[in-house]
Amino acid sequence: MARCRTFASLVSAAALAGCSLAPRYEVPDVPVAAQYRSQGPWAPASPADQLDRAGWWKLYREPGLDDLEQRLIANNPDLRAALFHYEQAEAYIRQVSSQLYPQVSAAGNVQRERESDTRPLRNATAPADYNSATLGVEVDYEVDLWGRVRDSVAASKDEGLASNADLASTQLSLEIELARSYIDLRGLDQQIQLIDGTDQAYQKALDLTRSRHGGGIVSGLDVARASNQLSSTESQLTQVKARRALLEHAVAVLVGASPSEFHIEPSTRPIQLPVIPVGMPSALLQRRPDVAAAERRIAEANAKIGVARAAYFPTLTLSAQGGVQSSVYADLLSAPSSFWALGPTLAMYLFDGGRRAAQVESAKAATAEAGARYRSVVLASFRQVEDDLSLLDDLGVATNQQQDAASAADTSVNLSLSLYRRGAVSYLDVVESQSAALESERSVIQLRTQQLDANIDLVRALGGGWTKGDLEPAEASTQSGLF
Repeated sequence: MARCRTFASLVSAAALAGCSLAPRYEVPDVPVAAQYRSQGPWAPASPADQLDRAGWWKLYREPGLDDLEQRLIANNPDLRAALFHYEQAEAYIRQVSSQLYPQVSAAGNVQRERESDTRPLRNATAPADYNSATLGVEVDYEVDLWGRVRDSVAASKDEGLASNADLASTQLSLEIELARSYIDLRGLDQQIQLIDGTDQAYQKALDLTRSRHGGGIVSGLDVARASNQLSSTESQLTQVKARRALLEHAVAVLVGASPSEFHIEPSTRPIQLPVIPVGMPSALLQRRPDVAAAERRIAEANAKIGVARAAYFPTLTLSAQGGVQSSVYADLLSAPSSFWALGPTLAMYLFDGGRRAAQVESAKAATAEAGARYRSVVLASFRQVEDDLSLLDDLGVATNQQQDAASAADTSVNLSLSLYRRGAVSYLDVVESQSAALESERSVIQLRTQQLDANIDLVRALGGGWTKGDLEPAEASTQSGLF
């Protein structure tokens, strides 16, 4: 017992003497603007006005979308794969952290042995055949004098945090993809309704031209034009329905369902454009999981420099062995059969052909690479927000302009039909005005859909409702699990 206390005291004293050879960690500087340049329909964010991380899509007030997002979180295979990758990182943290503690092993051995009669220095009176039974315990502890183990643990924890942020980024990307697909599908539903109604109007126009042609009022050219217009519109309707089917299949895969058994009922209810709380550019660095992941990977690479530098210094291992050994099984547990050994081992490389120097240079280059990637991610995030804000602003103006064009096109259709019935214009004027009206109405629907898409992309650019504080549970504990 006294020997155990002595060994424990040596371990504690040596552990307290440790240091770290990793450079002082600093987050790379990145140019951050005081405010966003673009102006548009959004609101400055306050601490109490952030997006809901667990349900940002509820801003769009679409029960169907909410149900699909919940199914995605529960069933999406890509999200599950990202979760299991994160759990691997958490398990690796525990694996590396085990080096902070003594390693205890036990072994038992029972065998019948025979020595060679011609063995050098063999005692002639000793028996050639004998039994051997050994039961022992060994404790080994590497004293972390230079911080190699602690820097390895720090690096693994930073990788775990980065994997946690990667998981959040993957989840957000999938949620955004689903929301965009759903919005685009609803836009196609509106187009189908519009084209279907237009198709019925064109059928009536074809009936009118046939009636007038039968009465000898118009030529067969008007009938041909009306028939061509109807067939062309029917083709457009078929194409839009095909695009809707593809989007429906994509949504099915996102929610983990078979496309053959999945269906979304059509709906033409308009989806309102919500106001997204934007905040200041500096807050973006705390709200995007990909930015947090890139920053943690710099810290990981920085800690690995300390691991590489520690290889230049000797390793000190404290070892203790003890047990019993006897050639007589009955005497195995008796006091004379006991043995023990206690002492330190100091070891270091004297020559390695430049391997350690190369490892240090590699770790430094990896840190510089991670820093460059971090700057790239941050600048790209600022660009994405500015792009979406500008797009929302311009699409808002374009939608209003296109709505005016659609109203003018409807007036043109009514006038051309009235004049055609009186024989004042040819049917070509009617066809042109009707085609222009259909395209104008479709453009309005498409622009509104693009506005909603840009609005959803703005949510992605802002990191959804995620904040860097979501990493704190993982940082405080190494237990695996989703956030």
